[in-house]
Amino acid sequence: MTLLILGLVIFLGVHSTRVFGEGWRSAQLARMGEKGWKGAYSLASLLGLVLLVWGYGLARQSPVALWTPVIGLRHLASLLTVFSFILLAAAYVPRNSVKARIGHPMVAGVKLWALAHLLANHTLADLLLFGGFLVWAVLCFRAARARDRAAGTVYPVGTLQGNLLTVGAGLAAWAVFAMWLHGALIGVRPFG
Repeated sequence: MTLLILGLVIFLGVHSTRVFGEGWRSAQLARMGEKGWKGAYSLASLLGLVLLVWGYGLARQSPVALWTPVIGLRHLASLLTVFSFILLAAAYVPRNSVKARIGHPMVAGVKLWALAHLLANHTLADLLLFGGFLVWAVLCFRAARARDRAAGTVYPVGTLQGNLLTVGAGLAAWAVFAMWLHGALIGVRPFG
């Protein structure tokens, strides 16, 4: 569990600088320059990601069950992940209504992804990993929306083409990940 916790602290800590340390982040950007900051940020993020993946893999070898999983919640989790992939696509597809309405669809997608996985899983490692990401996403989304309000940020209105592309890309990515990549990368096949 130590590696998982350390990885979470590093990865989510780095990704929380705009939530808890905007002034410090700005000072580092000024000191290091944009490329230096992005390089250090990327290296720390990669280190955190490697540690949390490694730690989660080790923790899954000796799981500590916290509750009895409810089988029906796996179906709800699958549905929620569909929407999380659509939100993820909305972060990158230009001029879609989801981004226009939500402003930060990637973080909203992480919230749904984490919640879905908390519903479907039942171990201490799951609680730490997905619970940590859920708490981070809630705080990050709140901070990002507050920055938008303070800056008067308005996102471009969505178009039909942008909306269709967002939903199509999200559904395609979800299908590929759920049907093939989840099993290959995570070792769990949600549908078989």
